[in-house]
Formats: sequence, structure tokens, C-alpha cells
Amino acid sequence: MITLDKIYHASYVLKDVIRPTDIIKATNIQSDSQLYLKTENLQVTGSFKVRGAYYKISQLTPEERANGVIACSAGNHAQGVALAATKNNIKALICIPDAAPISKIEATKSYGAEVCLVEGTYDDAHEKAVELQAQSGATFIHPFDDDMVIAGQGTIGLEILDQLPDVDAVIVPIGGGGLISGVAFAIKSLNPNVKVYGVQAEGAPSMYKSVKDNEIITLPTAKTIADGIAVKTPGDNTFEICKKYVDEIITVTDDQIATAILTLMEKQKLVSEGAGATTVAAALFGNLPIKGKKVVCLISGGNIDVTILSRVINRGLQTSGRLADLTIELQDRPGQLRGVSKIIANLGGNIIAINHDKAELGKDINLCLLKLSMETRNHEHIEEIKNALIEHGYKIIQ
Repeated sequence: MITLDKIYHASYVLKDVIRPTDIIKATNIQSDSQLYLKTENLQVTGSFKVRGAYYKISQLTPEERANGVIACSAGNHAQGVALAATKNNIKALICIPDAAPISKIEATKSYGAEVCLVEGTYDDAHEKAVELQAQSGATFIHPFDDDMVIAGQGTIGLEILDQLPDVDAVIVPIGGGGLISGVAFAIKSLNPNVKVYGVQAEGAPSMYKSVKDNEIITLPTAKTIADGIAVKTPGDNTFEICKKYVDEIITVTDDQIATAILTLMEKQKLVSEGAGATTVAAALFGNLPIKGKKVVCLISGGNIDVTILSRVINRGLQTSGRLADLTIELQDRPGQLRGVSKIIANLGGNIIAINHDKAELGKDINLCLLKLSMETRNHEHIEEIKNALIEHGYKIIQ
């Protein structure tokens, strides 16, 4: 059973291993509440996962240490286990979904672990790890459904209460539930008045659905840019803890997550992976009862794959109205493009791409389609430009 004593012991064990991450006041993200960021993206290995992994491994018996450890992970738990095992001179084998970011895979190897890539999702990697564990006799280090691991993650709750004693609410990402279980247990044990809210990606709402239906649900798929929380089945222990200690669980879309990643980069100069940015997305879009409250968003990790970062930024720009595409139907004659570009420029828009196509079959042969990409300030700015074009007689197709 998870206990407060166990969490305090984990904090003692971890004090020379992990970084007590700062809480940063985020004044530029939204004005409805006093928002703070718990920056676990700046943690050793770039994620909170090292806390639970190290505490679990530190408590192994000599015989268990000799047999080594095995784990499965979408990437962050893998790095935590790899670092913890190396520091304790223990052999580690990590099963990772083959779709995990290459940066996380290579980082895991760099910390000294052997990596086994498994086709599919986290759950497929879990099945492979269980199979290999039975063959080798190594100790399985579960990424979330383990009391020692949960206790390690719970040290974040202790830090939050120590750094911001008058906090009103904490928003925590949920994949399998290990992080929020530890944080919620610690916080509710010490101050039951603090609200703890969980957030999942809309494409992987396993805990959300499970708590709502009061039974553990296994999703057929888990698809989201927040790969660190793409878990199809929550843990047995974490499910029970979430039911008891978490006040509310909501979901956010991938577009909202992308906007949150962009917001953290622009406004706070912080790089967050998708899972970590879900909490900011929840504060921005989640309709949580946090108006006027002092709220901590737990940024759980910063190990985003740089190869998809540009796509995430573009998605965030589009969602926030900073990037827009227009298709305009024109008469194919000189001066039309100049007229359109003048209207957009006068209103402060910036055209960054143009494509000119002949009209489709069945249309007037003298018509053409002008497709524009432009940089804008927000959605209101886009509508202002559209209305101005319509007032000048241009027909907007989309």
C-alpha cells in the first residue's frame, strides 16, 4: 500500500539523485487564474519518471539486483530506469514501442540500457516485457502500477506544497496514472483542501473513461501526439487511487496540446513534450473551475522529438489563429493578385505562400483559384481579413 511515510522515504533516497525542480509563475499564459508551472521537463533525464524508477530500483534486494531489471516504456520511464540501473550497477533491458521518438530511444541507450523495440503501442511493449521477464527472472519495473514507483512520483506533491503552500489546485497529466496517483495521495494526505485535476489526451482517455464508468476500460487504440500518455489500460492500483483522491479528470485535443506546446515555448521559453503540455492545454481550454485560483500545472517532461516539432508548432499556430489558409475564386485577369495582397497587407496580414490554379471542370473558364497561406494575429484577425475581401467583391471558397 502507498503511504505518506513511503513518499517521505522516497524523497530522502532521491535527494542526491534528482533535481528539486522549480515552480515558475506564468504571468503571460492566461489571466483568469494565477498560473504556476512545476518544471519536471527540466528534471534529470528530462522527465519526472526518474523519481519512481530510481526509488523502486534502490529498494531491490541483492538477489534481485544480480538478476537485473526489465521495463517497458514509451521513452521517459525507459530513461529513468536506464539511469537508475546504471547508477546502481544493475543490468537493464527496456522494451520500447517502435513508434517512440528516436531521441528517447537513443537517450535510453546512452544511459546504459539494452533496448528492445516492439511493434505497436506501450501495451504491446508491456506484453513483450512480461514475456522476457518470465524467461530471464529479472525484476519488472512497472512504469506506473507499482507502490514504490508511485511513491517516487509522489515526491513531486511534497515539493509543490513546500514551494507553494497556499496552492489551490494542481493539474497533472495522466497516462497509466502513476504520476497523478503519487501527487494526489501526497497532496490530499497533507492538505485535503487542494484540488487535484487530471488531464488526458482525447485520443487516449483510458483513465477518464474508467473512472467515469467505475471500471477499468481498455481502449482499442491510443493515438495522440502526447506519446508519453498514450496508454490503453490504466493500472489496477492507480485506478483505485484516482477514484479516491482525484477531484476531476478531463480530456484535451491534439490541437489544444499543440497550442500549449507553442504557448510554453513563446511565453515561458520552455520546451515541453505533448504529455507535459496537456496541463497547460487544460488550463487554457479545459473549463476547469480555476478562475481566480492559484494553480500549478505539472509540466511532466520535455523530451519532444525535434523531427516533429515543426509540425507541432504549425498545428499550434493554426489552432491559435496565427496561421491561416484561404482559397479565393477570382477572374483570371491582370491585377487580381495585387488587389488581394493589398487588402491583406493593409490589415497587417503577411502572405507566406501562394498557389494559382485554373478553376475546376464545370466552372467558368475565365475563373481561377488563388490559394494563400498567411501569418495572422488571431482568429478575429482572420475574420477581419475575410470580411474585407468579401466587401471588395472577392469570393472566398474556404
